[in-house]
Amino acid sequence: MDITSNKTERQFDSAIAICRSVYAAKLMDYGAAWRMMRPTSVTDQILIKADRIRSLETKGEAKVDGESILDGFIAIVNYGIIALIQLELGFASGKDVTVDEALALYDRHMAETKELMMRKNHDYDEAWRKMRVSSYTDLILMKLMRTKEIEDHAGKTFVSEGVDANYLDMINYSLFGIIKLAIEGKEGNI
Repeated sequence: MDITSNKTERQFDSAIAICRSVYAAKLMDYGAAWRMMRPTSVTDQILIKADRIRSLETKGEAKVDGESILDGFIAIVNYGIIALIQLELGFASGKDVTVDEALALYDRHMAETKELMMRKNHDYDEAWRKMRVSSYTDLILMKLMRTKEIEDHAGKTFVSEGVDANYLDMINYSLFGIIKLAIEGKEGNI
């Protein structure tokens, strides 16, 4: 692994740690209440977060305090992992996993996400570093539209990757945004 890969992996791990700490704190507050959500509802929740990020990027100001662009990316990461868990387990009629089980599921799906990012980062040669944070937002919104289309077709595709691949990409784009906003601090954080 070269120096660039080591730096990227360290930054990725730092961004993951930020997201995981929020996920763990919310599990302590609410438990795994999200187990009741169907995957399509999780997709819509991610859409709400991505739309708000784009609105803040476009308008340059927030009239409701409490959630910054950075917070929005953290939420997309965590809802993306929740979506992967829901795809795996299906939705439930209540909280059917413990906090420890929910954290173990998070860690397993995040490890899969990180592994994909490292492979793509190798092939794309750190292209994400040249991109604007607002481009991550647009790519997430595009992935959401793709996901909604696939969901509307009962998960059937002819040549495209499935819903899970789109969630993985949304998580990774959000992690890139977190790296730029919180770890490198290169762009504004409304």
